[in-house]
Amino acid sequence: MSEATVSPVSARDREMLALACTPQLGPTRVRRLFERIPRLEDIFRASLTELEATGLPAASAQSIALGNSLRLADEELKKLAKSPGVSLVAMGSEFYPEHLAEIYDPPLVLYVRGDARILCEVGIAVIGTRHPTPYGLGMAERLSRDLANCGLVIISGMARGIDSIAHKGAVEARGRTIAVFGTGVDVIYPRENRKLSEQILEFGGALVSEFPLATSPNPHNFPLRNRIISGLSRGVLVVEAGEYSGTRITSRCALEQCREVFAVPGNVTNKLAWTPNTLIKQGAKLVATWEDVFEELPSEIRLQLHDRQAELPAPQAASLFDPPPSSNELPEEQRKVFSAVRTDESIHIDELIEKFESDLTSPEIFSALFELEMSNKIRQLPGKNYVRVF
Repeated sequence: MSEATVSPVSARDREMLALACTPQLGPTRVRRLFERIPRLEDIFRASLTELEATGLPAASAQSIALGNSLRLADEELKKLAKSPGVSLVAMGSEFYPEHLAEIYDPPLVLYVRGDARILCEVGIAVIGTRHPTPYGLGMAERLSRDLANCGLVIISGMARGIDSIAHKGAVEARGRTIAVFGTGVDVIYPRENRKLSEQILEFGGALVSEFPLATSPNPHNFPLRNRIISGLSRGVLVVEAGEYSGTRITSRCALEQCREVFAVPGNVTNKLAWTPNTLIKQGAKLVATWEDVFEELPSEIRLQLHDRQAELPAPQAASLFDPPPSSNELPEEQRKVFSAVRTDESIHIDELIEKFESDLTSPEIFSALFELEMSNKIRQLPGKNYVRVF
């Protein structure tokens, strides 16, 4: 999909950006301000006394009344003009999604790098821990890939772990994905995801943030961006997360925003299964395959996705129990090594050498691992650990 053509910034967009640039004025205070002064243009015509009467902090009221907010907006627009491929999407504009505007504290503006039209399409958020198990990585990648093949946009936060693998799963399916940043859209964080961000844009996705250009990765920004991840989506899928994690914030936002919540069950003795298993106990939909998510979508949404599905590979059969390769499909050395590698737990190269010391030489094991990895049957994790690919 080609990059959307975004209209030049209108007077209304400039004023909305000015509110976003106003000190001490967040989305909640803006909502209260609109309750007192419903028309945006009237806010910038109001006197200092009238603005203070709405309950605004003194710094906010003075910034608006004295024109400082509009000057800050103009400075930001100059930076935007020097950033090719980045557009401003203000609340109420053509590409600002209605379902995001309906949440309690929607962002006033979004900076979008890529195709802004994707914001209004049907998406599913896939989120989880930054330190997943091999099982969590495999499930996140497979589900994201299959859901992208169904025509859904995969939404996540570009963090290490589940977020990154969710984006990668969508990219592998040549599908579209939205990465919601806790930085400016011109600041890739973590840095190792630079190539992934380029792939997201290549396949028609988008990088999105409510924070101004050049914003650094401040810790307090990331909990704020979580409400946008859930707000952009029609449902949130939790793969792995501990009891105290940012994933709980996003899932709570989803519930408050009346979004569907899905969860992949985990081993009850694993602390990373606490959040998804608790969500399931509280009524979240248990998810094992892409069909568990897709069948929960309203029929009109499934019809919307029909045309998009024709452009993509069909999702795999909804089964987690694919038959193992037969002896005819793999050479004997590869078959032996493959039989020792699991999907839910990694095995170290030294364990494989010790296991097969009487049957296979070290070079034969190295060769088998290389061939299995090249054929996408196994994956190498840091530290020479190996797991099967789901």
